[in-house]
Amino acid sequence: MIYRLDNNNIWFPDPALADEDGLLAIGGDLSAERLLLAYSHGIFPWFSDETPILWYSPHERFVLFPDKLKISSSMKQLIRSKRFRITFDQNFEEVINACAAIHRPGQPGTWITGNMRRAYIDLHRKGFAHSIEVWQNDHLVGGLYGVTVNQVFCGESMFSKVSNASKLALVTLCNNLDFKMIDCQMHTPHLESLGAEYISREAYLGILKGEID
Repeated sequence: MIYRLDNNNIWFPDPALADEDGLLAIGGDLSAERLLLAYSHGIFPWFSDETPILWYSPHERFVLFPDKLKISSSMKQLIRSKRFRITFDQNFEEVINACAAIHRPGQPGTWITGNMRRAYIDLHRKGFAHSIEVWQNDHLVGGLYGVTVNQVFCGESMFSKVSNASKLALVTLCNNLDFKMIDCQMHTPHLESLGAEYISREAYLGILKGEID
């Protein structure tokens, strides 16, 4: 059963009631209050301009534990080279706009709609959404952004304009910030090569709520 939300009541059904594809609810809005409630219960929005707001809570979550991060020899060499400058929360809007604009093979457009950008920029201004920027010669060449909940970083998107820039942002996120878990949302070979793995929704929520270390 897919639950229909409205703008007047901010709530979500039990995430365990999501269908086999993880779809839990439809409708509602992208207010900061609703987004924070969603993330605190392991729910996130994913939709396009052609659909209403869709809310997901997958039965399995693809996550990366910082202490299990795999860094290749070539990546270690790149880090030591100091070719890139890394910043935190210096240009959130440019990062989210770059993530929306980047071409992704097999995808006809972007799910980071104008409404999504405005909603997450608002979350950033309120201190709940964050970005990591990768610079080369003062040009933004890579980065990522996401939402933080209880020492969990819920990654939303990343981009690279030069090779390994987004990977460097993720390595920085794991090595320099105090997160218990990075929620990658979507499986990719790139993330799997870094050590990301599937865990159950129950384990995910246990970590998110501080019930599991």
